[in-house]
Amino acid sequence: MAITAAQVKELREMTGAGMMDAKKALVETDGDMDGAVDWLRTKGLAKAAKKSDRTAAEGLVAVKVEGGKGVAVEVNSETDFVGKNADFQAMVASIAEAAMTASDVEDLATKDVGGKSVSETITDKIATIGENMSLRRMASIEGTQVVSYVHNAAATDMGKIGVLVALSSENEAFGKQVAMHIAAVTPASLSEADLDPAVVEKERQVQIDIARESGKPEQVIEKMIEGRMKKFLGEVTLLGQSFVVNPDLTVGAAAKEAGVEITGFVRLEVGEGIEKVEEDFAAEVAKAAQG
Repeated sequence: MAITAAQVKELREMTGAGMMDAKKALVETDGDMDGAVDWLRTKGLAKAAKKSDRTAAEGLVAVKVEGGKGVAVEVNSETDFVGKNADFQAMVASIAEAAMTASDVEDLATKDVGGKSVSETITDKIATIGENMSLRRMASIEGTQVVSYVHNAAATDMGKIGVLVALSSENEAFGKQVAMHIAAVTPASLSEADLDPAVVEKERQVQIDIARESGKPEQVIEKMIEGRMKKFLGEVTLLGQSFVVNPDLTVGAAAKEAGVEITGFVRLEVGEGIEKVEEDFAAEVAKAAQG
């Protein structure tokens, strides 16, 4: 298939690879972006992909905690300006309140907010503000204590990133530190046991391919893979990560010192995973001129 300049540019931005290497990777993988990232990593030509940067939707994440339960909701808008609108913020806060009794995002859409369903409330707000909006995600968590944290807050308990941490016993200060760590470091799961097996297997295969490129014997490669996978799991699981408050300890070790167990967490970031559509203003003007 033909490889476009836009594909090469996207891959270079994701991996830091050179132009020709990026193009070759796309040719080798028939334009498959994820496959091209893995190909470049195998050849030692790429940094780890940072797909979390590929966000576009605006809006707010709101968190609410009552007793041993916490909820986080994401409500999207087209522009960041709407996220600063007091009416929009009030609506998001009311949706977070309604989420305390909802089982999932579909159920939340039917919950009553001021005499109307959440879905109807959002539709009305679209008509009032004049910008498209959507209820995208909801997550809940329970524990002996649930601690919340909002990063880049636009108002009380809402902002660009919302985090909830569930603890086995009460320790507000430590829970807040862990929540801030999660906001900054973005762990993929609590522990290895919670990590998607497909993610682990994919990383293992990439590391095997990288090791084999070295030409070392299989028995040496096996030991190399063991060490690299241990490092990988330490980087992506919360309990295995170096604690930002004290990098000499893992988060798991810090929890042990604090006398608590972290039983779960939620992290929602506005627009996470939604790929931004970049508009070519010059092309748009040219198209308009052509009628």
